[in-house]
Formats: sequence, C-alpha cells, structure tokens
Amino acid sequence: MTASHIVDGFILTDEKDASRYTLTRDGVLVSVLDYRDDGSTVALTRAFTIPTFRGNGHAARVVEGAVDDIESRGDRKIDPVCWYVAEWFEQNPERAGLLRRR
Repeated sequence: MTASHIVDGFILTDEKDASRYTLTRDGVLVSVLDYRDDGSTVALTRAFTIPTFRGNGHAARVVEGAVDDIESRGDRKIDPVCWYVAEWFEQNPERAGLLRRR
C-alpha cells in the first residue's frame, strides 16, 4: 500500500509495504527515508540521497515530508534513530513535540 502527495514539485510516497518514504521527480528516485512503525512510534532509521542528487536539500525535503505526514496522522511519536534525522530535529526545534521521550 502506498500514499503519495506533492512536495515542492517532488512526489513524496509512503511505501508502507517497504517501510520507507521515497522522494521522486519525473519518475526518478532522488531520496529515501526508511522507518519502522510499531503502532505508537515511528523510528526514522536511515535517510539516503542518491549520490548524483546530493547537496540540494533532498534529504531534508524527504524528512520534512515524512514528519508532516506522521504529524498529520496524530497518533504516533517519532524516534530519530538516523543521525541526519536527529540533526534535522535540532535545526527545527519547533517540531520537538513530535519526538518520543526516552
């Protein structure tokens, strides 16, 4: 099962069966964010941008899109397992209310 929406001219897709968000443009995969969802917390485990697309903010775009999607559901907290996702939350402290408390 997948769910997609447009983010800044890119297509962000939650590929639930693969437990990942993908960011594509014109049918080309640009960036991926893997996750694990236990029903109460979504652990964002790995952000990856295809090397030829690095340096253009795509990882931040896929993370922000995923965070927006998780927040819109309103029933899960986020565990930023990936170092990049943890840094994204440090740079966006207004989103810290979504983090799982340890």
